[in-house]
Amino acid sequence: MTELSDTILLAHGGGGRLMSDLISKTIGPRVYSSAPALTDAAEISVDDCRILFTTDSFVVQPLFFPGGDIGKLAVCGTVNDLAVSGAEPLALSLALIIEEGFPTADLERILDSIGKTAHRAHVAIATGDTKVVEKGAADGIFINTAGIGRKKLAASLGFHRIEPGDAVLINGTLGDHGMTIMSRRQELALQSPLQSDCASLNELIALLLEELSDQVKFMRDPTRGGLAAVTNEIVQACGCGIELIEDALPVDPAVRAAADILGFDILNIANEGKFIAVVSPEAQDAALEIMRKHPLGLKSAFIGQIGPKQPHSLVELTTRIGGQRIVQMPYGRELPRIC
Repeated sequence: MTELSDTILLAHGGGGRLMSDLISKTIGPRVYSSAPALTDAAEISVDDCRILFTTDSFVVQPLFFPGGDIGKLAVCGTVNDLAVSGAEPLALSLALIIEEGFPTADLERILDSIGKTAHRAHVAIATGDTKVVEKGAADGIFINTAGIGRKKLAASLGFHRIEPGDAVLINGTLGDHGMTIMSRRQELALQSPLQSDCASLNELIALLLEELSDQVKFMRDPTRGGLAAVTNEIVQACGCGIELIEDALPVDPAVRAAADILGFDILNIANEGKFIAVVSPEAQDAALEIMRKHPLGLKSAFIGQIGPKQPHSLVELTTRIGGQRIVQMPYGRELPRIC
């Protein structure tokens, strides 16, 4: 068990153990009347309608990167949190915190990106807020979005539905976003330029749920903390182990090269256009077929299986040479300001 430090660290925002402790020990007891489920979106009943509600803040640096920018990231991140929770995204709020002296041309570029991304995802920007702070107080621009969506009737998702033997799938290559951001910061000259996977996944996820219904048991987008964080959250919540297969993990060679150069573990790196799906074993092939027919799922893969439920279950990776490696929950934040 970790102890909270006297001050907040960058690592407390990394999606790992330190962040979990901050929420459970400091934030949660002071603001929630009961323990929250800590899913990507909260489910709220309004008359006979089930509404899903989420919020997120974006502080990425650099603001513009191959494959996207902070505006596209803000829309996609919030849409995806709703989609993996089983919702049809409907509307977003948009709050801007702008630093004094920020170039108007950059603001317009970000807003154009927000508008185009929201239009493609079929969500409305319904309300918003703008604040301007003193120079040096916001590192250019910060964005907060909140989103609401209507729960799909076909969606029955949750940790409680995961069972031994279920298949673990991903819709494409790991680590693209995180390594793109880090390569820009470090000015790496790679033979194959990296590009963020930033994308709205609601259309692909809707197809999967419509075709397979309750055979899809759980979904999560592996953003901060990457695949390692998501799989460890599953193990902690349902008590089953997870067996990942290193040879099955889809990774772009240029992303792997960048991770090796900078000393990062692909399993811990953030993604912004990927989702993990846990499906019943008999639905595995059908799920992959559906995913691979969509542009955002061309490289979908089976990457592992839910193991038996037992005390002290772990996430284990079968390596290329046939050994076993324990995949731990990331402690803090390997890649700060990644989203």
